[in-house]
Amino acid sequence: MRFIYSLFLLLLVLFSCNENKKNEVDVSDVQMKLKIDRFEQEFYNSNEKNLSSLRFKYPFLFPDRFTDSIAIAKIKNPDEQELFSETETLYSDFSQQNRKLVDFFKHVKYYNPDFIPPRIITVLSNIDYQNRIILSDSLLLVSLDAYLGLEHPFYESFPNYVKQNTTSEHLIVDVAKAFVNAQVGQQKGRTFVEKMILEGKKMYLLDLYLPKIADYEKIGYSESKMNWAEDNEAEIWAYFIENKLLFSTQSDLSKRFLDLAPFSKFYMQTDRLSPGQIGVWIGWQIVRSYAENNDVSLQSILEKKPIALFEQSKYKPKK
Repeated sequence: MRFIYSLFLLLLVLFSCNENKKNEVDVSDVQMKLKIDRFEQEFYNSNEKNLSSLRFKYPFLFPDRFTDSIAIAKIKNPDEQELFSETETLYSDFSQQNRKLVDFFKHVKYYNPDFIPPRIITVLSNIDYQNRIILSDSLLLVSLDAYLGLEHPFYESFPNYVKQNTTSEHLIVDVAKAFVNAQVGQQKGRTFVEKMILEGKKMYLLDLYLPKIADYEKIGYSESKMNWAEDNEAEIWAYFIENKLLFSTQSDLSKRFLDLAPFSKFYMQTDRLSPGQIGVWIGWQIVRSYAENNDVSLQSILEKKPIALFEQSKYKPKK
């Protein structure tokens, strides 16, 4: 009996490993060199003498209204120095993040051979949560002070669903999401199912670009919230079907099921147990099902009309 139990555990571990590796590809031959500038280190260690050279190197970070006197006052501000010091505690050595960025961009280039990586600049944004990753053409700005860890006192007033994504591990996820959003673009869908699948396409790209990252990290859930989504997938789908939401154009469905929120709004007593963006998670499962049941390229998946993708996905929620 003990042998059978041990064999079962071994098979379970092997199955889990295979599931995690199914999206991994060999990117060892993909050439990738990144240029990473540590603006915050240069800025907060500068003075009146070298400020002009810094302004020349980063003209886009020095708008006309940001005069030398304002810059020096910012550098000398105790609160600013504390923010810089706390960030340096975690990111003075950026080698680990650099390896993750290289691996991510290698995967992007593997699937998109013409891809050219951007110039990466790390900054401090005074914890501007809404703009912690900025991607513009060939430039990527990463606000390190937004990734100091969910227990950091700087984030004490943040709601838990926001704190969840302030870890150093989540930094690469947000970078990837910026590129995924740019790649998929602002496609428009009127119905709820179209909107779910458009978001699902973005999550599927994360599967390919970040094969080593756990699902809960990719979507920004805690592990307990992810478990709730997986355990209740059939019930969620039944709710959407029974309430005829799939082809609905109700404007409030995005806020209830797609937008960043502490929980999804089924208008039930158990709502607070659910994660937000449950419609994104369901859309993700639909796109995954389509990819598994159809021998098509990534580009075909991205170009496929959402309704047609849904109809051909053979999606069936796990019970």
